[in-house]
Amino acid sequence: MTALARLRHIAIRGVAALLITASLAGCASSGLLDGIWGEDSSTAAAATGDAIAPDLASAKQGEAVAALYNKGLDRLNSGEFKSAAKQFGEVERQFPYSSWATKAILMQSYAFYRRNEYDDAINASNRFITLHPGHKDAPYAYYLIALSNYERIVDVKRDQTNTQKALEALEEVARRFPDTPYARDAAKKALLAKDHLAGKEMEVGRYYLKQGSYLAGINRFKRVVTDYQTTSHTPEALYRLAEGYMALGVTSEAQTAAAVLGHNFPQSQWYKDAYTLVSSDGLEPVENQGSWISKAFKSINPF
Repeated sequence: MTALARLRHIAIRGVAALLITASLAGCASSGLLDGIWGEDSSTAAAATGDAIAPDLASAKQGEAVAALYNKGLDRLNSGEFKSAAKQFGEVERQFPYSSWATKAILMQSYAFYRRNEYDDAINASNRFITLHPGHKDAPYAYYLIALSNYERIVDVKRDQTNTQKALEALEEVARRFPDTPYARDAAKKALLAKDHLAGKEMEVGRYYLKQGSYLAGINRFKRVVTDYQTTSHTPEALYRLAEGYMALGVTSEAQTAAAVLGHNFPQSQWYKDAYTLVSSDGLEPVENQGSWISKAFKSINPF
């Protein structure tokens, strides 16, 4: 099961999250891979399994490396990813100074990725970046690293180290290569990774509230509001803040949380619940402009 399928299955709520999920359908499509074949018609055709016309000085050497490289492509296109990775490794070993050896490193990384061998994919992409930092395909190498971490995102009940790594790598792709298709796809996936991290904070925060550890719970919800404000979990986080502050007797902050919730999500059930909550104590949602909650929403800076 892909990370996207897992994320659809676990804790993705709200219209915003559904739209994000829909936009990511087919996230690992071959279209994003097309750029590494080159721009001329002969290399572009390789994406459909046709032979590559290598640009090598010696015809004999060219024929040899082409046969080896293209065998790897054939295996890749037929779904034999283990064999493809081995073939691309042979290209690099037998023809280390060929331009196809450079491409072979990246293709080997992609083959590892398709086999769900994410550590090997990351290592190969990192080696490509180290050896060829200025190469035109470097953006794709960074993208493969990000994807390899993204595909290892797990249920919010488990450790989210890979999710954090994925988010950092995805944001790096979007930041370093803003005009590439990889950057656009990375930006979309970063939103979903943030939603996942926010979901983890919500789960832990709810646990603390149930245990009566209100301050600990508030700190978790605060992180959702400050760090993951554009996710689908923000309305509930504001409600839980109101809930926690009411339990502690800090009514001003509870009123502010409810007021900000009502201003930004007026149709949300969470606002209705928050309004009922603060009204039960004879209060009503009133925003305190000096509250950290109010300031957090005034300084929003979406990724």
